[in-house]
Amino acid sequence: MTIQNRSNTKRIVKNTGLLYLRMILIMGVSLYTSRIVLKILGVEDFGIYNVVGGIVVMASFISSSMSSVIQRFLSFELGKSNLVELGRVFSMSVNIHIIIAILVFTLSETVGLWFVNNKLTIPIERVYAANIVYQVSIFTFLVNLISVPYNAAILAYEKMNVFAYIGVVEVSLKLLSVFALEWFGYDQLALYALFLFLIALFIRVLYGVYVRRNISDCKYFFFWDRQLFKTLMGFAGWNLWGNIAHVTYTQGINILLNIFFGPAINASRAIAFQINSALNSFVSNFQIALKPQIIKSFATGDEVYMKMLIFSGAKFSFFLMLLLCSPVLLNTSQIISWWLGEVPESTVIFCKLVIIESLINSISGTLMAGVQASGKIRLYQGILGGLLLLILPVSYVFLHMGYPPETTLYISISIVGVALATRVFIVSRILNFSKIAFFKEVLVPILLISVSTFAFSYFLTEIKEDSLYSFFITTSVLFIITSILIGVIGLNKLEKKVIKTKVLNFVQSKKN
Repeated sequence: MTIQNRSNTKRIVKNTGLLYLRMILIMGVSLYTSRIVLKILGVEDFGIYNVVGGIVVMASFISSSMSSVIQRFLSFELGKSNLVELGRVFSMSVNIHIIIAILVFTLSETVGLWFVNNKLTIPIERVYAANIVYQVSIFTFLVNLISVPYNAAILAYEKMNVFAYIGVVEVSLKLLSVFALEWFGYDQLALYALFLFLIALFIRVLYGVYVRRNISDCKYFFFWDRQLFKTLMGFAGWNLWGNIAHVTYTQGINILLNIFFGPAINASRAIAFQINSALNSFVSNFQIALKPQIIKSFATGDEVYMKMLIFSGAKFSFFLMLLLCSPVLLNTSQIISWWLGEVPESTVIFCKLVIIESLINSISGTLMAGVQASGKIRLYQGILGGLLLLILPVSYVFLHMGYPPETTLYISISIVGVALATRVFIVSRILNFSKIAFFKEVLVPILLISVSTFAFSYFLTEIKEDSLYSFFITTSVLFIITSILIGVIGLNKLEKKVIKTKVLNFVQSKKN
């Protein structure tokens, strides 16, 4: 490993640490906030908020697509030290987001508004409140959309400390807004949506002010370049297809469940996804720290270092998820009961299945980053997007036949598994690495450790009791066993050496 790569690896470790600090604070506050929101709003209003707000969130595939595009181009130009082109990319991306915001607003106030009032299952007495939530959610989304170029600039420059600080401010304000609900006599469902809009507006201002003052290369100026517009939108187009597929099978399933089972089942699903989001944030933060280095190493032609980041990143992403998820899967019912008190129907099974799906998806993050770095995304997004889009129609068929709501997740897990195998095959061709090497170095250790961990979990399930003492004992034992398995089976010699060096350096620094 070169001196430069060693320095980049240290930056990844530092940025990951900052992002984890952000995540731990956000996760704790978010889970507590969810409990209070559910208690104040009730199961029905909580479900209405998630399904109505989800209509607008469906448009998030646009911001997700553009965020990946902007970060990719900014990181690529940074890797090449081309700061003039970097400024042009940033300004052009702001223009594009203004155009997209106008289009989203138009669609939301026509097609979206008709859908909310004519297709969703909402109690008649809550239709007015649901429409207020919908309108406020539109403006919340538009504010977040305009923030995308600024967020991408912060991530491309790897200013993870700023990203962490602002994230903590945001989640703290959300917690305060929940407590404030009880101070006002106005409809709490509508008021909650309004508070979230005001918070999004404030956070947008913070990001904008920081970028203008501290990242001089990303100051907006009016600029239009037809060729750059075509390049960005061409890249975004295929990203858009992949994100449409993702949002369609997540929010689309949410709407299907509302139509077949009503808002109560949306509340159960929302709770499961919030727990999963908290767990998945450990991996997403790790991958956020990796992504700029993967793109920059591709830009500089360092394919060996890029491949190492992709392989090790995929493996460590899964191991991080497994360490956290296996105790949750072992004690799902207890955890949700302690957290919420009253557990809505189907929440436990939803939670378990969503976590299993996320474990599979965790392997894919660095592979996707590698494809983004290469710019060769047409085949990748075309095939993967098509696979994921199958989840919605297949789920509709099974729900129409009378199958229970959790069937949608069994279908999703099956197709996501096929998508992972397809992803490895496509990416190996694009980035010119061996499929067999990826299978041996990444997938085989993952499979061996997963089987061993879940077999041991099954044994603990048979002997554990429904008590706090039993929870801590079984969780600790499972965590230790999984950690040992990862250390013995999951890591190669280089990874063991790097971790050993980091631990020794940490211990030595504490002694000094």
